[in-house]
Amino acid sequence: HPRRFHDLLHREWPGVWRSKGFFWLASRMDYEGSWSQAGAVTEHEWGGLWWASAPRDRWPDDDADWLKSIEAIWRRPYGDRRQEIVLIGKDMNRDLLTSMFDAALLTRFEMERGPKGWAKFDDPFPHWGPRAAA
Repeated sequence: HPRRFHDLLHREWPGVWRSKGFFWLASRMDYEGSWSQAGAVTEHEWGGLWWASAPRDRWPDDDADWLKSIEAIWRRPYGDRRQEIVLIGKDMNRDLLTSMFDAALLTRFEMERGPKGWAKFDDPFPHWGPRAAA
């Protein structure tokens, strides 16, 4: 859930020194979020489009390894959309951190609302989208 995930990003994560990765907000079907944290310095921003949002004719067609990597992570009905965040630290409580992240996910009831319902979720993240050409 966008609000719960935003709140999670602004909480203390015991034992975590660095984290990075990308995430999917249900309220933003097309856009991948990028996350980076080192100590007290954090950054979240637009990370591009999910391949599931791009027309197939725009996908690279000359790289079999790339296609295999996409197929390996592809899950219907959402394609390559997913959460993938790496935590680096010392004396991290795996169970606590896992429960913190799990609490930010959509509930079964929220999942049943589908993309049209998700678009109405409270989403405190700043606007994302293609960067303007320089």
